[in-house]
Amino acid sequence: MSSNDSGLRYQADEKPPVKVALVLGLQLTAISVSATILLTTVVMRAAGQSEAYLAWAVFAAVLIGGGATMLQAFRLGRFGMGHVLMMGSSGAFIAVSIEALTEGGPATFAILVVVSALFQFVISDRLALFRRILTPSVSGTVLMLIPVSVMAPVLNLLKDVPEGSPAPGAPLSALATVLVICGLTLKASGSLRLWAPVIGVLAGSLVAVFFGIYDTARVAEAAWAGLPPVEWQGLDLGFGPAFWSLLPGFLLAATIGAIRTISSAAAAQRVSWRRPRAVDFRAVQGAVATDGLSNLLSGLAGTVPNTSYTTGASLAQLTGVAARHVGIAAGAMFAALAFLPKALALVLAIPGPVFAAYLVVMMAVLFMIGVQMIVQDGIDYRKSLIVGVSFWLGVAFQSGVVFPEFFSKFAGGLMNNGMTAGGLVAIIMTLFVEMTEPRPARMEAALDASSLPELRASLGAFASTSGWDEAMAKRLGGVCEEVLLTLIGPEEDGEQSGRRLVLLAKKDSGAAVLEFIAGAGEGENLEDRVTLLGEQTEEAHLEQEVSLRLLRHHAASVRHQQYHGADIVTVRVEAP
Repeated sequence: MSSNDSGLRYQADEKPPVKVALVLGLQLTAISVSATILLTTVVMRAAGQSEAYLAWAVFAAVLIGGGATMLQAFRLGRFGMGHVLMMGSSGAFIAVSIEALTEGGPATFAILVVVSALFQFVISDRLALFRRILTPSVSGTVLMLIPVSVMAPVLNLLKDVPEGSPAPGAPLSALATVLVICGLTLKASGSLRLWAPVIGVLAGSLVAVFFGIYDTARVAEAAWAGLPPVEWQGLDLGFGPAFWSLLPGFLLAATIGAIRTISSAAAAQRVSWRRPRAVDFRAVQGAVATDGLSNLLSGLAGTVPNTSYTTGASLAQLTGVAARHVGIAAGAMFAALAFLPKALALVLAIPGPVFAAYLVVMMAVLFMIGVQMIVQDGIDYRKSLIVGVSFWLGVAFQSGVVFPEFFSKFAGGLMNNGMTAGGLVAIIMTLFVEMTEPRPARMEAALDASSLPELRASLGAFASTSGWDEAMAKRLGGVCEEVLLTLIGPEEDGEQSGRRLVLLAKKDSGAAVLEFIAGAGEGENLEDRVTLLGEQTEEAHLEQEVSLRLLRHHAASVRHQQYHGADIVTVRVEAP
């Protein structure tokens, strides 16, 4: 298979060799299982829970994370997104989970997780309503802050070696891992590049074995297979004071988790296709719905809530493999490890310095994916300020230097996490911009060609009110005609589809921004069609291509967001 400029060897809908899918799936499983076990263990031990309950919580978290990962790789109705998106325990819930377990016990904790999962279902179903707040700038900022939030515990893994082990063991094993991964990724070509991360981890592990810091005893002592005793504590349906005092913190954590999943889903799509595509928000909705489903199961099982991990996008960027079969393999191995204590121990025996080195490379790539997402959406002074302030406040909160005497306890300590704090700042600033914008002119009509004269007249009145001449009115009318006919589609041309169209028009820095909101259709993405204009030369597409060329001629930019239940086309038109 030929490569292209993106370096992608297998895009999302292609099938790589079984060996490649298994090897890459194992890499994703190793890091996700470790994070899931670590986070669950931290929460349960910090809350003073028993070892029996800890064993049950870890088992449930690993099993649910594996199942949710497989579901993300598929696309079943409103669930899943059809890309590689790893799922596992969420760091955003650490503080509120510890507080809930301490103050209310496992039953109160479980019902809070269930309610927060239901809230994520609402976000998924109504994602189009949140589009002005959960923007690419917000999502990209959250992605950039994920490495900031996890870097301290990741770097602490560099010291996670047995007591009395040789001093050079940790730095040399970490150095070997980084050098091999980066060296092969930068210089290797062909299939060798696919193996760069796993070869790096193996190289680091071999160095660790030489210095005696690979935990072979853990592997030897673990059972081959087995299940922990069931420690389910039930659900507290009394909804007492502890529930209501902790609920805001859980809903806030659920919102941050949804933003992270939106960011991760968008990042996964960005790196999963050779030819750039607009983000499919129906797939994003599926990712958030799967996040909510996994959290519902986590609540019912009494374990730490889930979220999406972004290592899949980082690994695809490094290896050039974004096939969903990798996600299926990873999810299957992830879930299977819950029943195989010895296999789990084999992965967990890899020393901390090797994991740290691997994660440093993954997080560096992830940071740049966030930057690319922001830049590709376009940067103006508002977005620059939102991203800059949000990012550096996130760093400051993560460092604990922003009024720690107050924010360390605010909402269960959520602001101690840089991703959470920066994400909230970005949301608040974006919401402020939206609320202070002038109200746009609103027009509503049937999604039918017969509505065109009425829409043209309304746009003419809008142009006159905004101080533009007849030329601008004609340009707006031309854009409206091309978008309307494209949204109707050839299959509905001349028919009454029953779909409605809402057109919002506003003036922005000397240009007009038109937003077309229609009931969902099954057509191609208009943004992609404008971008790929000219690549399809078949005679059957000639009329559509002429229409798209007219649209591109009149419009400075076209953005098409497709949701379940809504098509939203945003067009910016500069005055002639």
